[in-house]
Amino acid sequence: MDASVENNVKTVRRSKEDKKVLRKQLKASHTLLKHEGISTAQQPTKSLVVANGGLGNGVSREELSAALKEMGELETLIMHPHKPYAFVTYRSEESARKAHIHLNGEKLQCGETSVTLYLSYVDSVTCEEEASVPLPEGLVLVEDFVSPEEEALLLAAIDWSSTINDVTAQKALKHRRVKHYGFEFRYDNNNVDKDKPLPAGIPRDCLPVLERCVKNKHIDIMPDQLTVNQYESGQGIPPHVDTHSAFEDPIMSLSLGAKTVMEFRHPDGLLAAVVLPERSLLVMKGESRYLWTHGITPRKFDTVPARDPQSPAHTAPDLGTHSNLTLSKRGTRTSFTFRKIRHEPCRCAFPSACDSQGAPPAPSPPSPPSLPCCHADAALLEKEYVHRVYNAIASHFSSTRHSPWPRVCHFLSSLPPGSVLADVGCGNGKYLGVNPAVIAIGCDRSSALVQICAERGFQAFVSDALSVPLQTASCDACISIAVIHHFSTQERRLAAVQELVRLLKPGGRALIYVWAFEQEYNKQRSKYLKDQNNEHPENHSTPGNTPEDSQEPHRKSSIPTSRHLEDNYTPVDNIQDGTEGKLSVHTNRTAFNTQDLLVPWHLKEGKKQVEEESGEGGKKERRKEKSRKTSGSASSAYSSSSIDKLDCKTDPSPGLDSNMSSGAGLDTSDATRSPDSKPSPSGDTSQASSSTLVSELESIPAPVFHRYYHVFQQGELEQLCTQEAGVTVQSSYHDQGNWCVILEKVTQS
Repeated sequence: MDASVENNVKTVRRSKEDKKVLRKQLKASHTLLKHEGISTAQQPTKSLVVANGGLGNGVSREELSAALKEMGELETLIMHPHKPYAFVTYRSEESARKAHIHLNGEKLQCGETSVTLYLSYVDSVTCEEEASVPLPEGLVLVEDFVSPEEEALLLAAIDWSSTINDVTAQKALKHRRVKHYGFEFRYDNNNVDKDKPLPAGIPRDCLPVLERCVKNKHIDIMPDQLTVNQYESGQGIPPHVDTHSAFEDPIMSLSLGAKTVMEFRHPDGLLAAVVLPERSLLVMKGESRYLWTHGITPRKFDTVPARDPQSPAHTAPDLGTHSNLTLSKRGTRTSFTFRKIRHEPCRCAFPSACDSQGAPPAPSPPSPPSLPCCHADAALLEKEYVHRVYNAIASHFSSTRHSPWPRVCHFLSSLPPGSVLADVGCGNGKYLGVNPAVIAIGCDRSSALVQICAERGFQAFVSDALSVPLQTASCDACISIAVIHHFSTQERRLAAVQELVRLLKPGGRALIYVWAFEQEYNKQRSKYLKDQNNEHPENHSTPGNTPEDSQEPHRKSSIPTSRHLEDNYTPVDNIQDGTEGKLSVHTNRTAFNTQDLLVPWHLKEGKKQVEEESGEGGKKERRKEKSRKTSGSASSAYSSSSIDKLDCKTDPSPGLDSNMSSGAGLDTSDATRSPDSKPSPSGDTSQASSSTLVSELESIPAPVFHRYYHVFQQGELEQLCTQEAGVTVQSSYHDQGNWCVILEKVTQS
């Protein structure tokens, strides 16, 4: 090729890439204005907003700062907690121009993942400061209380491989491993049996540490009970107050192996988050021991000061400003909690929280339900763990369901004009308006979601998916998106398929989506799993709401035939059974280890309440107010009453437009990102599905609901459909963590 022609081709290619970056940069700017009230500037300035460069989508201060400093000297770098963007101000406008030119559209490697940065100019950057929250009265944090050598000795003294549980009362709890020495703490009644000491007392290797505690006057007498907790990355412990009648004052906790953040909450809602470095000693006395709850939110990353606080004895880490926040990845942490058994009733100065003085005992977590053994039990389980939940979360659920999925849209768009479509389990009706040339009607078991459909101008009614009040053979097409997995027995799942077939005319087609047990397929992990390393720190446990229809389909993945899938359907041998038939609670953003489970939904009650009180006009007014401030105000996780947004990045999700409001990533670089923006494991509700108002108490500001799911193994959905006579499976495929089929009714049933 002639050199001049080759150069011209390169120029055209560069031009196309530049145009693509510009489009995505403009889209990011639009999203920032729409969801955050951040106005960008057309003319160059010294300040920029960096979309996708925030703590909220897994970018640490160190990683972003290193990339920005290559363009020039920085004046300030502001990273708000939970936000997927950052603000940078350079010393000179020239440096800002250089960053705008060279970093726009560039990928930034963050651990095992990468994000694409989009930069826009802003006229100014303001950062509202939050008042520092003092530590609870009586709380003392002593850093480097033990040496690295002592740390190694103490960790080696704990033998987790031992199976002699009657000596140390070793337990494997849901979120951590536990060993008790001296006396066993009973989680069934939150107390100790003081008449039954354990054969193993406090390990001798702990005695030098305890003698130092006495010498330094942290305690007056030696403890006689030790609880050792081991937390893997992503694990935590629910907020709690150690039972007054069980233990004396004070209580000491030694953090070994890795740092974490412990949240203390006063009954009036005041929150103080304390960074516990490795080898530090935490002493809880008086009010901090008796009145404030303490807990560790399960997540893989914590938002912490870039440098450890220098005066922990007086205030919590000062996160009032956002000038030095970064992300800290959790490692395996082992805590040694030393306590003295109490033998007399507690006479503390906090009777409202004291069980010895008549305060009600802390509620024990509800027992999970069992798998149903008959039709009546199944209907009751679904009523409690699907129907009631979706009515309770309808508004928040609907806010996470914006755009329809591409392959579902393709199916709907392929229907001839005038076709009659039934969306069974229509949720908020997002599929009812995809093809305006068809006559679409929806039904859902949730009256609250049906009301949302009506408000959006769609035709929908309340109905159970097992008994839809439409005439037999009256529909040209049916869709059932994320519905059938909510039925709790094989017979009821089959009945749901049979009801779809009954509605179809001969030659009519139905599209069915269910959540897949296999979240990794053809060597590709679903968005659901991929986001586990990227999740917003606050949502990692919460992992929050992380359902199947928030995931992105593989647009280029092959579509195996139904015979191929059916031939490969064999029950998974290593699936764990629940304890005595009890359903387990799934940890969001992790692989499944059982087919029947409960999936948490973290309800954003605060957001819902604000929207209801202010109405659309109020929201517009707030956006105008936000647009007056470049950065808006972002409360620190360490001084705000809202810790867990989850999820919820609860949960991060792919789409740019919705990510902004959830605190997830802003990455628009991937053409295959999902159209849905927010996470949340149950797809559109349905039918006879049901879940309960089982509130978990593990997430403090927002209630947690549990929904029942049966996740389908490969080939299981095809096998279910082919049990119905007069039906053929036209195609079947795996769509980002979901098994999907298109079936055709070939005869009149």
